Amino acid sequence: MPVTAPARSAFAPLPLALAFASVLAAAPALALDPLGSDALAPPRPALGGSEGQGANPCPEQPVSGALSLTEVVERALCHNPQTREVWANARAQAALVGVAQAAYLPGLSLSAGQSRNRNDSRKPESYTQKNAGLTLSYLLFDFGARAATLENARQLLAAAAATQDSTVQAVFLAALQAYYQVQATEAALVAARESERASLESFNAADARYKVGTATPADRLQAQTAYSQASLKRIQADRDFKNAQGTLANVIGGEAHRPPALVPATPVVAPTREFTADVDALVAEARRRRPDLVAAEAQYQAAQANVEAVRAAGLPTLSLTAGPAYQDLGGNVSNTSSIGVTLNVPLFTGFSTTYKVRNAESLKEAREAQRERIRQQVALDVWKAYQGLITAGQSLQTTADLLVSAEAAEKVALGRYKAGLGSILDVLNAQSALAAARQQRVQATFEWNVSRATLAQSMGNLDISLLQSLPDAATANAGQPAASGSIQGSN
Repeated sequence: MPVTAPARSAFAPLPLALAFASVLAAAPALALDPLGSDALAPPRPALGGSEGQGANPCPEQPVSGALSLTEVVERALCHNPQTREVWANARAQAALVGVAQAAYLPGLSLSAGQSRNRNDSRKPESYTQKNAGLTLSYLLFDFGARAATLENARQLLAAAAATQDSTVQAVFLAALQAYYQVQATEAALVAARESERASLESFNAADARYKVGTATPADRLQAQTAYSQASLKRIQADRDFKNAQGTLANVIGGEAHRPPALVPATPVVAPTREFTADVDALVAEARRRRPDLVAAEAQYQAAQANVEAVRAAGLPTLSLTAGPAYQDLGGNVSNTSSIGVTLNVPLFTGFSTTYKVRNAESLKEAREAQRERIRQQVALDVWKAYQGLITAGQSLQTTADLLVSAEAAEKVALGRYKAGLGSILDVLNAQSALAAARQQRVQATFEWNVSRATLAQSMGNLDISLLQSLPDAATANAGQPAASGSIQGSN
């Protein structure tokens, strides 16, 4: 029952309520985070991490000097729009966790109004009506709806964090591939120039023998054709190198027409043994670490929590309400205060609850199927990456032997021709085989470096520790055989 009290003493809390309301209104400008939702969000993607959620770990710095592999990856993580997008999405989902947590706190609302009323009776009169009220509401019981909503928000935040990790690894791998592609195309350009030089030497030898009458015009023309073809391949290799430089500049957030310089290449380390591993163990490890599978599992758990929340939304709720009220009817002032509980029982909602539950259950089933699809894809990715690494290791060793034998064959063929013992066809065939061996060596080196990173990415383990174990260059010099060593970062 309303309790009437003297006007000034009973409604003394109103000025305090107005002050409190003004503070709440200013809260967004103060960037308050009373529930600590920002701390739940993952850190901003960067190779070295960040000092705070709002800090920028990637200051704008122009490229100065040659970049190492580590610096290339760091700039890609800092400046790629994909990493910024997933980080913003994760922070948005963290804020929704705060929204779900806020449902456990009481609500306080202030209402006030003033109106001018006129009574058109036999004795017309006018009066001013004023009213104000402060209402405290607190949900006491809701059959687990709040808990299910909070669990849904938390699982979606876990999915957003895992999605960010997956995106970071994808950008990481793209930066590695772009870096190694530049090194590979540069080595291919060096090899093409060497082939062009050798073709020119053969042409000069054929021309010299033709002038002294010991070679036919066909020899000279064939050598000239081979030289022109070598020049054309050199021009195409130069184009591929410049395109790779532009792609790398784009990956790290720079201008394609202003590619950065890279640290000079060092000889690649070739494996001394066959890479072997327990594929079942690799798949099990991948299914434990792969961020996309972690995200799919979290999305399934969120969908399950959403089913519970939707079901609870159709059940009764019990709330506590309390607060003072003030009313002035033309000088007739009354102050009241009340406290009570409210039971809300939804009797009929037009079957909307039924269909909402059905929708939520179907979405849960879809998330479960998605999780199983990604689980199977993880096994396929690991198997392909594993086989790719084995093939790359074998190719790296084979191309090293092929390059040594092709170089020796070319020297013998050219020497025999200059001495008048061999034919120009022998020389051209040997030079063609040597040029192919150089290109195969470059490609094998590129695939070896990338396949190691691809296997790590397929297992969800592509991070700074692997980057430090990789050599800081993609290729050896085109004419150098590979040194022997062991596989790093993969076994």
